[in-house]
Amino acid sequence: MPFLSRRQLLKSSLATAGALSSGALLAACSTGTETAARSEPDFELNPHLTDFGILGDRLTQGVMSYGNSAPPPVLVARQGEPFFTRLNNSLPEPTTVHWHGMRLPNAMDGVPFLTQPYVYDGESFDYRFTPPDAGTFWYHPHCNTLTQMSRGLNGVLIVKERDDPGFDADIPLNLRDWRLDREGQFIDLYDLRKSGKAGTFGAVKTANWIESPDYTVPTGGLIRVRVVISDVTRIYRLSCKGATAKVIAVDSHPVPEPFDLDFDSFGPGQRVDLAIPVPQEEGRTIRLINSSSSKPWVVASFTASGENRKRDTREIKPLSANPVQKPDLASAETLELDFTATAEQAPKSGYCGTLGFSFWAINKRAWQGASPDPMAPLMEFKLGNSYVLNIRNRTPHTHPVHLHGLAFQLLQSNKRPIRKLWTDTALVLPDETIQVGLVADNPGDWLLHCHIIEHQKTGMSAYARVI
Repeated sequence: MPFLSRRQLLKSSLATAGALSSGALLAACSTGTETAARSEPDFELNPHLTDFGILGDRLTQGVMSYGNSAPPPVLVARQGEPFFTRLNNSLPEPTTVHWHGMRLPNAMDGVPFLTQPYVYDGESFDYRFTPPDAGTFWYHPHCNTLTQMSRGLNGVLIVKERDDPGFDADIPLNLRDWRLDREGQFIDLYDLRKSGKAGTFGAVKTANWIESPDYTVPTGGLIRVRVVISDVTRIYRLSCKGATAKVIAVDSHPVPEPFDLDFDSFGPGQRVDLAIPVPQEEGRTIRLINSSSSKPWVVASFTASGENRKRDTREIKPLSANPVQKPDLASAETLELDFTATAEQAPKSGYCGTLGFSFWAINKRAWQGASPDPMAPLMEFKLGNSYVLNIRNRTPHTHPVHLHGLAFQLLQSNKRPIRKLWTDTALVLPDETIQVGLVADNPGDWLLHCHIIEHQKTGMSAYARVI
């Protein structure tokens, strides 16, 4: 997947200087003051190539990971407290880190040449921000995204609540496929014919880089399971066998009232937090199951062990809401977003790579990456104003639509009942129109794209400017 070299970037920068001068470059130079005085990071991420036994003793060559070992580390931050991570790039290509779902300063969002430059091999970049929201987030590159994510670069970020909700165990599950052959080696990461449809699926399905892992949990306890859909393509349809799992948060935001997990669908980029009561008898097992394909499989199991803690399911209460500003729907401006197919052809090189073709578009425009005006925003928001977005999916495929830097509330659908939850990623069904509301309360240039990465890389991407 070709991407721009240093020399190409110098040439292309002349064409884009006018667009960038509106504030993106200035934003990229400012990190805020909340963590500027700290010299030692909380965490260091060191993306590099390694070999790892995804299929047991058959080492997969060319895996990418962030830590000294694989899989990438689970990072932990605290709501309202400064967070400082240093990226040290040891890959033979550029990369960045995007903090998915986080409402943070635009300069820290990790999108090359929208918010920051490439981080080349041997270079470092400091990410500093204070999380306003608690919940389950994740981190991944926004550079050569399909290759780097498919080879392993994505990890879980947990932002702890100010008040401990009191679970007996807290288990993150990073769900993703791998495109491997029977010997455990990578095969082609995508098929262009499938990129123009639902996307290319992997054959090896893992949670935390393990096929159907089994975790020991306290007998009679209450556990929190944080499910992160980090796969580049697959939409999951989740259920729980052996216990009644309650959904307590979706996409980092607590739900007003916990509800039963009942074959609910979650797409790439989404997260769901579950509160699960562990059986009162030692040795009993709970199974989290995906039924989105013709052959359902066990995503992960949880087996009761130890002394009975005798927790009561009535202890499962709503989590404290995050401080998201509600839109004023009476005064909100309505904007239209049409997600469609396109016949345009993509350039051979572009910002952070291209697959060489465009199959998809937003408002009849395919994101070209290196077009004559590649940085033009799709829409502009006025800081502090309320907006309603009509998101129309005019294709026969489902799209998880992700907006960086802002949270929005699901309002209604023309096809199904919909919970009015806060989110950053809306799963939009074929021929569905979803209406969402938001307050443009975070200045900067914010990417908007389908999180099926093949769709993103073949045109279904744009950005909104908050000024």
